[in-house]
Amino acid sequence: QVQLVESGGGLVQAGGSLRLSCAASGRTFSSYAIGWFRQAPGKEREFVAAISWTGKSTYYTDSVKGRFTISRDNAKNTVYLQMNSLKPEDTAVYYCAADRRAGRRTADEYEYWGQGTQVTVSS
Repeated sequence: QVQLVESGGGLVQAGGSLRLSCAASGRTFSSYAIGWFRQAPGKEREFVAAISWTGKSTYYTDSVKGRFTISRDNAKNTVYLQMNSLKPEDTAVYYCAADRRAGRRTADEYEYWGQGTQVTVSS
């Protein structure tokens, strides 16, 4: 079993940056692909980015390509989401999720979830 804890959210002005962290417990963390999702008020949870077990493969939704970077440090059991050039439409609760299958883009495909961290981008 994997337990996930997100951190790093906050309030930032448009054009600013934040780095989210997803810390995992469990000895088998390196066997799991990790995805980041976000959910804005009144909207469905949407895929943001994902990374494979080794970190060699990454996946992004079109709206964040070139602005967000996902990475992982398996020695620290942590996955990061570096978010640059933030826009007000990036405002949401951001969740990380784990699954043994890589490259998944829908929430239903992920087995484990964190509690989320709020990101608010002011205009």
